Amino acid sequence: MTSRFLLLLALLLGSAPALADATHYPLTIQSCDRQVVFDQAPRHAVSHDINMTQMMLALGLKPRMVGYSGISGWKSVTPEMAKILDGLPELAAKYPSVETLLNADVDFFFAGWDYGMRVGGDLTPQTLQPLGINVYELTESCAFVMKRPAASLDDTYNDLRNLGRIFDVQDRANQLIASMQAQVADIRQHLPTRQPRVFLYDSGEDRAMTSGRLGMPQALIEAAGGRNILDDLETSWTRVNWENVVERNPEVIVIVDYGEVSAQQKEQFLLNHPALQSVDAIKQRRFIVIPYVQATPGIDNVLAVRTLAQGFHAQ
Repeated sequence: MTSRFLLLLALLLGSAPALADATHYPLTIQSCDRQVVFDQAPRHAVSHDINMTQMMLALGLKPRMVGYSGISGWKSVTPEMAKILDGLPELAAKYPSVETLLNADVDFFFAGWDYGMRVGGDLTPQTLQPLGINVYELTESCAFVMKRPAASLDDTYNDLRNLGRIFDVQDRANQLIASMQAQVADIRQHLPTRQPRVFLYDSGEDRAMTSGRLGMPQALIEAAGGRNILDDLETSWTRVNWENVVERNPEVIVIVDYGEVSAQQKEQFLLNHPALQSVDAIKQRRFIVIPYVQATPGIDNVLAVRTLAQGFHAQ
């Protein structure tokens, strides 16, 4: 969360698309490979992870929420984010349980696969729906449960649009989407034609946690005028051998900053890794750091595209 988040919200007061029709319930929403029916707007919602919590707060949904989960256990909360979260309880520092949601009388859970839910786990749409809890799945994460195209910024726009319909705040959602689209279009208007080879490093020492074409970093790198060196991998967040990185010889390395290992420590690990010494990005010390909240689907994707574009094409 940065001051740019507040700027983005301020833009909602500017020019906007035509007013949308109000939601008529019951409402059917496509969520991954499921259709979810809402008889009314949720009144006791919970969001999981910092990116999805940001989306809901940006849409003015705090009064409809009973809490959030999965933030303090993984990422630091900025002072700006703390102010916005004030008064909203964190139900679980990492992963909530079914009992946690039931005890909070939750009727809506916004999460994703590998973002609070795992295939075959205790907390899934299939386990929660019979308990009266509707689940909306983060679009980008659908790659874990179904075949889908490469990740794009449209995934984030789709989530905002669907949340707008579910909670009957379509106008606010449409204005936010239009603002984000305009900012990305402005960035792309000034990009050179050459696309540098880019490797995203999330974490890991024996093997590297990174993203193939189905993860949001693919969309961010592409929108910023770069080329993900792993854009041929039909996978989302995944691990690869360092030999794969060396063979594809990235010119720029993007480091995701979160967790106990700092971005500076990650950079030093890469610089000292014996197998990477022939890689152009290592030899030229070309690193770009973005926080976790920008690397995952959400309203800060625009900030990531701007930062990456500036770093990719710096003279």
